[in-house]
Amino acid sequence: MIFTETKLKGAFIIDLERREDARGFFARAFCQNEFKAHGLKPIIAQANIASTLKKGTVRGMHFQFPPAAETKLVRCTRGGILDIIVDLRPESATFLESVAVELNEENQRALYIPERFAHGYQTLRDNTDTTYQAGEFYTPEAEGGLMYNDPRLGLDWPMPATVVSEKDQKFPLLEQVEGELRRKMAVVA
Repeated sequence: MIFTETKLKGAFIIDLERREDARGFFARAFCQNEFKAHGLKPIIAQANIASTLKKGTVRGMHFQFPPAAETKLVRCTRGGILDIIVDLRPESATFLESVAVELNEENQRALYIPERFAHGYQTLRDNTDTTYQAGEFYTPEAEGGLMYNDPRLGLDWPMPATVVSEKDQKFPLLEQVEGELRRKMAVVA
């Protein structure tokens, strides 16, 4: 695997290191030892699949509060997405900054998302499938989210949203919850 750290410390783009021959290729998509060597949390508590029918669908911006904050390893296995993450670590120099990465079936890259980040994506094609390996179990009482089109976040989606779940449309704007977000996302020593 080829690990490239983004401008958001601890968030990595992971490209496959292909071994090709007449049959096609083989590549390692996850290895605890390689993740540890890059300072990443190599725990997978859950593996999830999302299938999205319509191009332009937005899923996000999702996160879980500590102590159930989760890492995610996201890969698009069919179609394409623009995946966006937002740093929600109040002590970080990049607090509220974002990174966008295109993940698609051709590049087969993954995005490693550290704990205390919001995550969402927009499908770039109809019939898109993504996989998520999460480092923590889904914990409804720790669940949080922000509006995908919050002007304070300034996320640059490539097209108008065609489908957004009712749940995602009800997430608050940052200005309504920033104090609580900072308090709940703070590292407690």
